[in-house]
Amino acid sequence: MTQRIGLHRRSFLALGGAAVIAPQLPSIAEAEIRTQTPLYGISAFGDLKYPPDFRHLDYVNPEAPKGGRIVPQAAAIRFNQNFNTFDTLNSYVLRGNGPFGMELTFASLMQSTSDELSSAYGYVARTVTVSDDRRTWQFELDPEAYFHDGSPITPADVVFSLTTLRDKGHENLASSLRQIETVEAVGDDKVVVTVLADSNMSTILSIVGAPIFSAKWWEGRDFEATLSEAPLGSGPYKLGRFAFGSYIEFDRVPDHWAARHPLMVGRFNFDRIRYEYYRDRTASFEAFKAGHVLFREEFTSRSWAHDYNFPAILDGRVKREEIPDETPSGGQAWFLNTRREKFSDPRVRKAIGLLFDFEWANANLMYNSYERSASFYEKTEHKASGLPDEAELALMEPLRDSIPPEAFEEPYVPPKTDGSGRVRELAREAMKLFTEAGCKLDGNRLLLPSGERLSVEFLDDDNTFEPHHNAYIKNLRSVGIDASYRVVDASQFTLRRRDFDFDIVVARFPMPLYPHRFIKQLFGSSSANAPGSFNLAGIASPAIDAVLEKVIAAKTPEEFRVANRVMDRLLRAGHYFVFQWHKASHWLAYWDYYDKPAIRPKYDIGVLDTWWTRPESVAATGMSG
Repeated sequence: MTQRIGLHRRSFLALGGAAVIAPQLPSIAEAEIRTQTPLYGISAFGDLKYPPDFRHLDYVNPEAPKGGRIVPQAAAIRFNQNFNTFDTLNSYVLRGNGPFGMELTFASLMQSTSDELSSAYGYVARTVTVSDDRRTWQFELDPEAYFHDGSPITPADVVFSLTTLRDKGHENLASSLRQIETVEAVGDDKVVVTVLADSNMSTILSIVGAPIFSAKWWEGRDFEATLSEAPLGSGPYKLGRFAFGSYIEFDRVPDHWAARHPLMVGRFNFDRIRYEYYRDRTASFEAFKAGHVLFREEFTSRSWAHDYNFPAILDGRVKREEIPDETPSGGQAWFLNTRREKFSDPRVRKAIGLLFDFEWANANLMYNSYERSASFYEKTEHKASGLPDEAELALMEPLRDSIPPEAFEEPYVPPKTDGSGRVRELAREAMKLFTEAGCKLDGNRLLLPSGERLSVEFLDDDNTFEPHHNAYIKNLRSVGIDASYRVVDASQFTLRRRDFDFDIVVARFPMPLYPHRFIKQLFGSSSANAPGSFNLAGIASPAIDAVLEKVIAAKTPEEFRVANRVMDRLLRAGHYFVFQWHKASHWLAYWDYYDKPAIRPKYDIGVLDTWWTRPESVAATGMSG
């Protein structure tokens, strides 16, 4: 099973958008961005794939028909979203539970593609011109860019959006936008953004990917309050019908201002996208079997092996397929909340991790579908291995006094078991670590140095994961730990995770594969106590902070690799997480109403923005009424 909490790669740049055709502009197919020249696109590392005069993306069908409806099961959350409910229409603030899909209603200055890792092409911004010191970025807006009510997108709207998100937006977006020093409107069609001296391309990619709001629409409204009416947008979809906590629909804008731009051709083909909300994954699966949900990515190996035998599968009305996942696996783990004193000692954390028997769980619960994870950098060249090399040591030596000695050894790898479910050897090793940390057994109770019994509560909002937890809990109890599993409702889970009111939670986060300030949200001291941040473990280490700055400041791929490998060593030596598992494929199931391009985007499954409904199946999708 792959846990759903986390971010997809495309979360780093806003969805929706198109590039401006600008054949007269020079190509910037170099890693070094040209300055004092209007550019049609930018890249953090490497060349831009698409030239100025490209007509459409390689992974779309430019002749794809429009129409029909799709009802997908959401696969990942971002900002304040919740899998099981929503109670506000603002997905970009800390307050409330935002819905899936609102990003489809907004345009942004530039937009990424799904076959490149660190590029962005013009969307609302026709071009961007960069100063020699790369601190000042001037965006020329497309005069054809309009909001859904027909009013033009102006520089004032961009200024309002960036400053509002910086000052009042969700922490995981605002933290990057705080690198903005000034943002101002120049004339009727230009916005000039100046960033702080220590900013890099990740700051710029956050800026150009941020949603653009209508300043006029927001006049007199509190951006941070709960929102019950649709904010004015300019993306390929606009909000349709909705009922809080139940469903939300987005209707395609047929005369969208960017419909013929090359990044939009062949994309966003469904007339309607609808998200249904259910109390748990079991209810969601029953809805899929009944045809209320039309597309599903399966994350539970037990279900994939046994539950896809209902009539619609057997008679071919529902299709199943397994497609390769070429993206880095990301780090899926139990996150131990080190803000709590009982988890402050890394020996205690390591001992807790030793008692998870992956081999048993994989064989008995997951049909041997997965590989054990040991790192946030699985399936990448950034994963550390062996002893630190000369370049890694050059970063580590100045920090030696604040780095665990274990980090200078071969990186920690979770031990393998025989899969029998009996972990006596590991339990003895764990007890040795507990004893070294000052813990002691009192009968069948493991006591902390304070004399308090060591208790751990695994917090969740869905009981699908219960068998995996129960097997782990059994082993923890065998050494005297008071371990339990608690499932709470979606709203309570969101609040407790936001306020770090938990012992252990599961999450999965992909690592950016170019220097990006987002990584400080995961591991930086500045985010350790910021409500809503993704630093779930509460990591606050000066050494890790220093290496994070090296990751963010990397100027070459080699500098980036070295810094990431050192980061990997420090994280694994700190035992802040009990890593779980990963696999190299996606399991997809969908009602057979759809077609898709011959070429699949390398870094996304591409369903919402590249698939289309077969014309003869439009009525079957629920669009006949």
